[in-house]
Amino acid sequence: MAEPLFLTDLVLAFVLAVTGGLLGRRAGRSQAQPGSAQREERQRPLVLYVTAGVVAARLAVAVLLLATSGWQLVGHRFLLGLPVVVLPLVWALVRRTAVAAHTTAIGAWLSFYFLYVPPGPQDLPIAVGASAIVLATTIGISLLLGDRRSRGGRLARLPWLSLVASVVTAAALGSLFLVSESESMDWGGGPERTGHSVHAMGHRHGAEAPAMRSVDELTGPREGTPDARFTLTAAHSTVRLSSGRKIDALTFNGTSPGPELRVKQGQLVEVTLVNKDVAEGVTLHWHGVDVPNAEDGVPGITQNPVRPGERHVYRFIPDRTGTYWYHTHRDSERTVERGLFGALIVEDGQQGVQRNVFTHLWPGGGKDQIGAFGTADTAERRAIPAGSPVVLRLINSSKEPHRILLGGTPFRVTAHDGNPIGEPGELKPGTDLFLAAGGRYDVAFTMPDGAVTLRLDTSEIPNKAGLAFSPDGRAAPAELQPGRLFDRLSYGSRTGPKPEGGPYQRTFNLVLDNGFGFTGGSFTYTDTINGRLSPAVPTLMVHEGDRVRIRITARGIIDHPMHLHGHRVRVLSRNGEAVSGSAWWTDTLNVAPGESYELDFTADNPGVWMDHCHNFEHAESGMIMHLAYDDVTTPYHGPAH
Repeated sequence: MAEPLFLTDLVLAFVLAVTGGLLGRRAGRSQAQPGSAQREERQRPLVLYVTAGVVAARLAVAVLLLATSGWQLVGHRFLLGLPVVVLPLVWALVRRTAVAAHTTAIGAWLSFYFLYVPPGPQDLPIAVGASAIVLATTIGISLLLGDRRSRGGRLARLPWLSLVASVVTAAALGSLFLVSESESMDWGGGPERTGHSVHAMGHRHGAEAPAMRSVDELTGPREGTPDARFTLTAAHSTVRLSSGRKIDALTFNGTSPGPELRVKQGQLVEVTLVNKDVAEGVTLHWHGVDVPNAEDGVPGITQNPVRPGERHVYRFIPDRTGTYWYHTHRDSERTVERGLFGALIVEDGQQGVQRNVFTHLWPGGGKDQIGAFGTADTAERRAIPAGSPVVLRLINSSKEPHRILLGGTPFRVTAHDGNPIGEPGELKPGTDLFLAAGGRYDVAFTMPDGAVTLRLDTSEIPNKAGLAFSPDGRAAPAELQPGRLFDRLSYGSRTGPKPEGGPYQRTFNLVLDNGFGFTGGSFTYTDTINGRLSPAVPTLMVHEGDRVRIRITARGIIDHPMHLHGHRVRVLSRNGEAVSGSAWWTDTLNVAPGESYELDFTADNPGVWMDHCHNFEHAESGMIMHLAYDDVTTPYHGPAH
C-alpha cells in the first residue's frame, strides 16, 4: 500500500508548490498595487482554500502511511515536511494578511523541496533549523516590503520573495554539490584517502589507535595445494537463446551462465581469472561467500580490475555450504547483464536431481530486455522420473526482483541465500516466490506423475520463459496465474541454539529514498542513502568483534536489494513484526517501498567492504556505501562498481 501513497504524495506536493506560488503572487500584487488590493483580497481566499485542501490531502496520506507502515517511514514528514507549511497555513486562515500568505507560500515550497530532495536522518536537525530561519526571514521581508510599498517606490515592488525562494533552493542544491565533490576528492586517492575517510571516522576501543592493516594483507591461504582448482576466461562471444535469438555477450569459458563451480565446505579453492579481450576489465566477486577481503573482487577497493591479457588468482576456503554465485564487479550494470556470471555450489548434502536455474534479463537492443531461465527464453521441457527428489537452485542474476511461479506439486523452500531453513513446511502449488536481485532460493519437491511448471512473471517485460518437468519430458509448461506470495518472516521453525543477540557496540540507521541529487557529473532524480549519493555516503565504521545493529527503511517508490559484502546478516523484524519462523539469515535483502527492517551481525571479517543496492543501475548512480574496520586501509582507488 505504501507505494501508491508515496506516488500520491509526490503529485500533491507538486500541486502544493503551484498553489503556494499563486498564493504568494496574489499577496505580493496586493502589496505592490494598492489600487487592486480589494480585488486581490477577494481572489486570495480561493487560492488559500485550495492550498488548504491540498495540505489536508497530504496530511491524510501521511496518516495512512503512519497507520500502515509506522513512524520510521513518515517521521520526517511530521517533523519537517508538513509543519513548514501547516503552521503558516493555519496563521493565514486565521489572519488573512499578505505576510501570512507569503509565509505559507514559502512553506509550501519548502515542503515540496523536502519531499523531492529528502534529507537524511542525520540532516534533520539542520533542516528544521534552516527552515525556521527561512520562514522568519520571509516574515521580516514581507513586513518590510509591506511598509515600503505603502509609501510607494519602484524597488519595493520587485519580487523579493521569489528571490528568497530561488536563493534558498540554490544554496541547498549547491551544498549537495559541494558535499558530493568534496567526498569524491576524499575517495579519489590512495592510502591517504582511506586513512582520511575511514580511519578518521572510526571509533576506538581503548586509549591508543590500533595498528593499521592493508587490504592486501587480508588474503586467503597463499600456501598449500588447492583442493579445487578452476580457470575462468572472460571473453567476447555470442550466446544463442532457445528462441534462436543471438546475444552479443560476454562469457566465462565460452558460455553464459559460466561453468558451475562445485566445491566442498573447508576445501581450499583456487580460481584463476583470465581476461582475454573484455576492455572494461573484469573481476570475480563471490556473492554470498564471506571470503577474506583481498579475495572479494571489488575494483578500487580490494584489487585493480584485470585488464585484457592479464590474470588474477583468487584463493579462499568456503566456511558454509549452500547456493552461491560469482559475477564480475566491474561495470556490472552492463557486463553482468551481458553474461559474466555463474553458479558456485558448496555441497550441502541435498540429494536427488539438482538444477541451477538463473532468472535473467538479457539485453535485447535499446532498452528492450528478454526474460529467461538461463538461456531459455521459450518453453523448455525436461524429463525427471516420477518419485525422484528434485532440488531447484534459483538464482536471480538480473538487476530487478523476480516473481517466480511454481505449479503442479507441493514444495518446500529448504534454503535462502545459502542458509538452510529449519523444518521447512510444505507449500501449496501456486505459491509464488519473490526473489531479490542477487538472491537465491533452494526449492525441493518429489517429482509427481504429472508435470511441474516453473514460470518467470515479469509483468513489465513480456516473456515466454517456462520450464516443464515431467516423467516423459513431453509436457509443455502450464499457464500459471500469480498466486499468494511466500513469506519468509514466519516460515520454518527455530532449531538449534538461539542466535547471538546484543548488547550492540554499533547501531546504524539507513534510509533509502528517491530524490534529486548530483551523480555522474549531472543533476538527476535518483536513489539515495541517508540523503546522499556515493561517494558522499558516510562509511559505516566498526571494530573487529563488534555486534552491529542496523535499521533500514525504504521511503521511496522503488525496490532496493541491499547487499553487504563479506558478512551475512540476520533479519530481526519487518515493519516492527519480529521474525517468528526459522532464523532469517541473508546476504541480499530486498527492501520494498514502505518496508523497514531491523538487522544484526557480528563484525568478524576485517576489511573495507561494499554495501550497495544490487540493482546495478542504482549502484552505478550512487547507491553505494562501505562498511570499514577501523584498522584497515586500502591502496586501491578508482570506480568501485
